[in-house]
Amino acid sequence: MRVPFRHIDAFTREPFRGNPAGVCLLDAWPDDAVLRDVAREMNLSETAFAVPDGDAWRLRWFTPETEVPLCGHATLATAHALFECHDVPELRFETASGTLTVRRDGDRYELDLPAQPARPCTAPTSLAGALGIVPRLCLGNERSNVAVLENAQQVRDLRPDEKVVRRLLLPYLIATAPGDDCDFVSRFFAPAVGVPEDPVTGAAHCVLVPYWAERLGRTQLHARQLSARGGELWCTAKGDRVLLAGYAVTIVEGWLHLPG
Repeated sequence: MRVPFRHIDAFTREPFRGNPAGVCLLDAWPDDAVLRDVAREMNLSETAFAVPDGDAWRLRWFTPETEVPLCGHATLATAHALFECHDVPELRFETASGTLTVRRDGDRYELDLPAQPARPCTAPTSLAGALGIVPRLCLGNERSNVAVLENAQQVRDLRPDEKVVRRLLLPYLIATAPGDDCDFVSRFFAPAVGVPEDPVTGAAHCVLVPYWAERLGRTQLHARQLSARGGELWCTAKGDRVLLAGYAVTIVEGWLHLPG
């Protein structure tokens, strides 16, 4: 079976920056084992698989190790692939995290995602050892530890201990601080699901935007993720939703030859 495949850099205007995602546009779902094998073969932080469903698309995301319930950058990448061949102003995706929409605004895309706010909590005893620094504040929700640091340089200089991060009770570790040339910065680590460090993480901003909107007293925010590749997001806090806007660039187009 031959299916179209794209490698797309998301949350960037420049090739080889932002977060790379694989995008497979399918006519129907193969076995889940095939999806997992493709994600491992691509070896990107996430590969997205989309199947048409009436006037919407069913969308799933896989890391090299597991399926995940939400992925912002691979959703943006999928929308970029579809907008290139469908002349519509908006796309709707049905996902494990509910209905997600992506609106086109020129060459920029705006994702509408569920807010996943984190609340102040007691820091796990191993958190400082995982990061190599004692955070100013620790936040948490059902999947993420959030370490709030003093400044962007502390976030930039982090060299986490991957083995200790992997042993944290929650699978995601987010570090964040006020930005120098933006409202806030972050980095994201998830070795437990096969992603030692994610270059630019839409799902992390579903956690971060509610916190920074409350702390800064406004709903419109500009964010940067300080990974080696780097990325940029324009964010809006909207109650129980978060809007994330960014760009995308297609790097590779081709075909996958799948069993069956």
